[in-house]
Amino acid sequence: MNTTESALGRLGELAIEVPSWAYGNSGTRFKVFGTPGTPRTVQEKIADAAKVHELTGLAPTVALHIPWDKVDDYAALREYAAGLGVGLGTINSNTFQDDEYKFGSLTSSTESVRRRAIDHHLECIEIMHATGSKDLKIWLADGTNYPGQDDIRGRQDRLAESLQEIYAGLGDEQRLVLEYKFFEPAFYHTDVPDWGTSYAQTLALGEKAFVCLDTGHHAPGTNIEFIVMQLLRLGKLGSFDFNSRFYADDDLIVGAADPFQLFRIMHEVIRGGGFGKDSGVALMLDQCHNLEEKIPGQIRSVLNVQEMTARALLIDTAALSEAQRAGDVLAANGIFNDAFYTDVRPVLAEWRESRGLPADPMAAYKASGYQKKINEDRAGGQQAGWGA
Repeated sequence: MNTTESALGRLGELAIEVPSWAYGNSGTRFKVFGTPGTPRTVQEKIADAAKVHELTGLAPTVALHIPWDKVDDYAALREYAAGLGVGLGTINSNTFQDDEYKFGSLTSSTESVRRRAIDHHLECIEIMHATGSKDLKIWLADGTNYPGQDDIRGRQDRLAESLQEIYAGLGDEQRLVLEYKFFEPAFYHTDVPDWGTSYAQTLALGEKAFVCLDTGHHAPGTNIEFIVMQLLRLGKLGSFDFNSRFYADDDLIVGAADPFQLFRIMHEVIRGGGFGKDSGVALMLDQCHNLEEKIPGQIRSVLNVQEMTARALLIDTAALSEAQRAGDVLAANGIFNDAFYTDVRPVLAEWRESRGLPADPMAAYKASGYQKKINEDRAGGQQAGWGA
């Protein structure tokens, strides 16, 4: 079996979770743009996500955001999704939009505010029981804008106490994944600003707590693949939020800004045992499609991850190890570059056809008439969008 055949054999293990909110309206900090065909309900978001999976075979689950995707009957929602060929995935909590959380949620110095935030997460766990979801993802906007505004050590202590109560509510097969972000909306300090803080907090919680790495949540020049390696080495990488950034947390299509970075990240994922159905590492998108159409944006995104994963699987690891041991810098770097510059798109098109998928999912979507249909069917009503 040659290297390409071996890589394609493993590629069937790739699964990428798509976020429900990516199908809603989004925009800049100054304007949210409306578009025809935008979902008005969580069911319509799931239907759009199912179309992505139908055409790519890469997106079998949909992440939900609470309360944006709140419904009365989650068991019925799970059944609805299954009828479309997808499952319900990660449950994302929200403690960053209510006025009460102005000075923090799980870190707040006000006990009643912390109580509300904790109870929200316990509610999310109950939703997970109904949806069959495995992961509770927590991203906090908590932090301060000015020196002296609050006791930054006390906030870490309160965060630990809050997380302990939430963690205690998890079921046996459920996990807590704690995301980090080095700034925004807090500008002096953020309570979970880096992988080290997330690692320290989740390590204290126990074996069901992990770190979520959002590829857009790093300062310019950060070696993200090093962080990926370290978290895998420590057994604490739980999930990714894939997107691209040029300046800050841009939430652009993954691989759009720096495809070589995505390639390097996927190499470390594969190298560290984070690739495959049994790896314990969930690959998810977290993007906002401000200008482009939502469904094609998600299709392009999962295809970008697939392409860079295929290229990473093409790395001649035996030759690479030999060059590394010999201290042959240029040979080792050349082996990396050879894999990255390999055009795998024709082979991937054949691979898709062999699995009953369209060779070109983007073209297939354009020809499907689905966009025209939802534009007509979804006229009127309240469109979903960021924060709704």
